[in-house]
Parts: sequence; C-alpha cells; structure tokens
Amino acid sequence: MTKLIIQIPCYNEEAALGITLSSLPREIPGIDVIEWLIIDDGSTDRTVEVARSHGVDHVIHLPRNQGLARAFMSGLEACLKAGADIIVNTDADNQYSADDIPRLVEPILSGKAEIVVGARPIAEIKHFSPIKKILQKLGSWAVRFASKTDIPDAPSGFRAMTREAAMRLNVFNKYTYTLETIIQAGQKDMAITSVPVRTNEELRPSRLVKSIHSYVRRSVLTIIRITMTYKPFEFFAVPGMIAFALGLLLFLRFFYFYFTGDGAGHVQSVILAALLLGTGFFLSVVGLLADLISVNRKLLEKLDWRIQQMEESLNEKKER
Repeated sequence: MTKLIIQIPCYNEEAALGITLSSLPREIPGIDVIEWLIIDDGSTDRTVEVARSHGVDHVIHLPRNQGLARAFMSGLEACLKAGADIIVNTDADNQYSADDIPRLVEPILSGKAEIVVGARPIAEIKHFSPIKKILQKLGSWAVRFASKTDIPDAPSGFRAMTREAAMRLNVFNKYTYTLETIIQAGQKDMAITSVPVRTNEELRPSRLVKSIHSYVRRSVLTIIRITMTYKPFEFFAVPGMIAFALGLLLFLRFFYFYFTGDGAGHVQSVILAALLLGTGFFLSVVGLLADLISVNRKLLEKLDWRIQQMEESLNEKKER
C-alpha cells in the first residue's frame, strides 16, 4: 500500500489556506492513501481551525514561529512517523496548482526519481517583477553549479520526495530549505529531476521575499554556506592554491630582477608575494581540515539514516 502525505507549512494563513486545501486531491492513480498535514508555525490566527474544518488529517504545532526551513523539516519528520511513502510539499498561499500533484509524483511512482521539483513558468508569472525573474534565474543557475544538477527552478517549494530521500535530508539554514535540499541531493547522488507545473493568481505578497536586497543577500549567503559545507575542499583549497601560485610567480619575478641588477625597485613584489603565499598556504590547510570534517559529517549522516532504517524494521517486526 502506497501512502502519500501532502504537507503544508503554515504561518497565519487563515485567509488563503481554505482555498489551498479545497483544491488538494484525495485520489491519484498509483496511490492507495492520501492524507493532508499542516505545520502550524506558531500561528496567531485561525489557521488551525480552518485546517480542521477542511478535513486535514494531521496538525503539527510549533510553539513559536521558527521559520519556513524548520517548519518544512518538522513536517518531514511528522510525515515519516505517519508512515508516508511519498511526501509532497506545497505552499499555503495557493501559489501552485494542486492539479499538477499527479504530474509531480509520477517520476517517483515510475522509479525514475527520488526527488521531484516543480518548475514554474517564471517568465509568464505576472506578479513577478523583471528583477525578481532575473534573480530567480541567477539563483537557479548558482544552485545548478553548486549541486551539479539540472533543476531549472531551484527556489520552487512545490516538490515531491520518497521516504528514503526525506530520511537523508538535513537542513541547517533557518531561512529556506529550497536551495539547500537541492544541493544536498546533488552532493548525495540522489536521483533528482523536475517537471513543469502551473501557478495560480497571487493571493498575498511573498513573506519570504520581503525586499529584493534582502532576498539576494540571504540567497547568496545560503548558497555560499551550503557550498562551504558540502564542498569545503574546493571552497577553501582551490582559491588557496591559486593565491599560492600567484605568490610564487611574484617571487620568481623578483628574483629575476634581483639577479639582473634591478631588484631594489621591486621590494613591493616581495611583500605581496609573501602575503599571497601565506594566505594560499593557510587556505589550503583549512580546506584539508574542512574536508576531513565533511567526511565525518557524511559518515554521521549515513549512520543516522541507517539507524532510522533499523528502527523502522524493528517497528514493522513488532507490528507483525
């Protein structure tokens, strides 16, 4: 029996949540059971009451507002405990067309993917400003570069994943989960793909994008931090080697002038060369140490995944 749980992170969504829930499916070919789950991220309005009145199966309460990333991960944990084989995440503001959920889960049902990201028609979305459209494309390109995937719409929150994939994801960023999970999937060699999806009319302004400046700053910092976490050697050691090579070239340049009798006028080259050599050596050492730490983190993540699998196996035996 295949169970699908559709999860929705919510923070003060009483106005839009009813519209979103009313369009969610209860039947999809290839799925035996469909349940709905909301994550109440410290809402102070009637979000929970609206959810219950629309027949939501599970309600997860966070005592205070902890942000989209924490709500997303809390939802995954709850879905796993509820026995989900496939998890679909969508937004409470009805941004994504629920009619595309069957399209979203099809690559998983056919065994072609572990994670599927819904790719919005960015160029056609009327309420996206030209600047935001450009930034969306640049952000997606940066994520593709860092993750070595070909996901065209990295910031999309409309996605589906298998139970195994959900167990292997860990989000460290508090701002958003969208970029980090794709980079993680690429680094962990998960089968990730995308499918085109439709969007609905805007019901409210985005809370994640409060301003273009804030969005760009946070997105850039997120990409840098994730790249530093999952590709530490390339992040530190490669620039270090480049700096060391430049410093060495400057030293050779100084020695050339020195032995040709013109060294007195190139002392600045020696100082700059020493700085570059020192910086390059330091960054290379940091890169090696960070790479060793990264290996330990990967081993711990793998161990945690295996422990979860063992616990599930024991629970299944007990139920029998």
